[in-house]
Amino acid sequence: MMHLNNLSGDCFWVWHGRGLRNPLGSLGYKVSYTKSQTWGRCIVFKKPSQNLFGPNCEVEVLSFWKENRVFEKSVETRRGKPLFRFLEGPPTANGLPHHGHIRTRMFKDLVLRYAAMRGHYVPRVAGWDTHGLPVELEVQSELGLKFKEDIEAFGLSRFAEECKKNVFKYETEWRRLTERIGFWLDLEHAYITFKNEYIESVWWSLKQLYNKGLIYKGFKVVPYCPRDETPLSSHEVALGYDEADDPSVYVKFRIIEGPHKDEVLLVWTTTPWTLPSNVGIAVNPSANYALVEVNGEKLLCVVNRLKAVFGDVSPLKLYKGSELIGARYAPPYDYVKSDGDKYRVVGYENVSVEDGTGILHMAPAFGEEDYEVCRKNGLAFFQ
Repeated sequence: MMHLNNLSGDCFWVWHGRGLRNPLGSLGYKVSYTKSQTWGRCIVFKKPSQNLFGPNCEVEVLSFWKENRVFEKSVETRRGKPLFRFLEGPPTANGLPHHGHIRTRMFKDLVLRYAAMRGHYVPRVAGWDTHGLPVELEVQSELGLKFKEDIEAFGLSRFAEECKKNVFKYETEWRRLTERIGFWLDLEHAYITFKNEYIESVWWSLKQLYNKGLIYKGFKVVPYCPRDETPLSSHEVALGYDEADDPSVYVKFRIIEGPHKDEVLLVWTTTPWTLPSNVGIAVNPSANYALVEVNGEKLLCVVNRLKAVFGDVSPLKLYKGSELIGARYAPPYDYVKSDGDKYRVVGYENVSVEDGTGILHMAPAFGEEDYEVCRKNGLAFFQ
């Protein structure tokens, strides 16, 4: 067992029951030996300089790396070894870095250093993401431009140049952070996404994929900005996300074919403006549905929601959701003409039985989930 006593402000006494030990010598403590009637054989450890640990020590190491080009040499000395290539997923330099960026950079650096220690040649190329709505919004604010027409009047070329200036607004802070945390990265030869050579490399990559038959034409549901008339990424939507109360409505879809003919599917939707683009209805195949009579109409609703929707009512029949799959119904609007299968009930396990009626209207042009369900079930697409 080891005992450590602080006998004075500048030394420690350490005694080990089985003999002399030097556990702190490797940490920089100066060692001297003495005997004590109280402690027996002892070691006196002089306190090291306060600069040995902490930020000062880190700065010294970083300075040594920089002055001696240790990073560059560590890469070049492994040239010709098995390649481990790294192109950084680039940050946007028009915003200040934060602790989340430190964490991700730490993980990147760990993997790259490990690969180098295993003998790989590991060139590490930095990058700057210079595209995206955040840059444009900040420039619009600085220039006092509110609408797309204002940007066009200002001039697209002039606006693009202002965006290019803005995107490197905090480059110095990003470089300082990267160097301070010891993340070895080639910042001097970084790729920049607005440069023509980068854009052309993306075109080239797409061409290779196209030649190999790996690209197909299809649809993808994305958020859309009506003001700027441009699609948005989910990240961009989150930048200005506000919760709003929207109306919900109940809509009746009458079944026109099969064993459930003339029964009515009671649909609950929070997006009534998408009803003209309806192509299908989804039910939960494993849920229980009830047929009830209300005001002379026979309506279908999931059992869990009967009381919430109708109050006290007795079911005429009970069905599994799977029994309703395939039923054909009359659409709410019949002026939309398009090819393809439509107006059919499909099964979807994620239909909630805790909200609405457990019966969903599907408009693939207005929801990513709707689109995937309709695509898998071979339903048409129109908007």
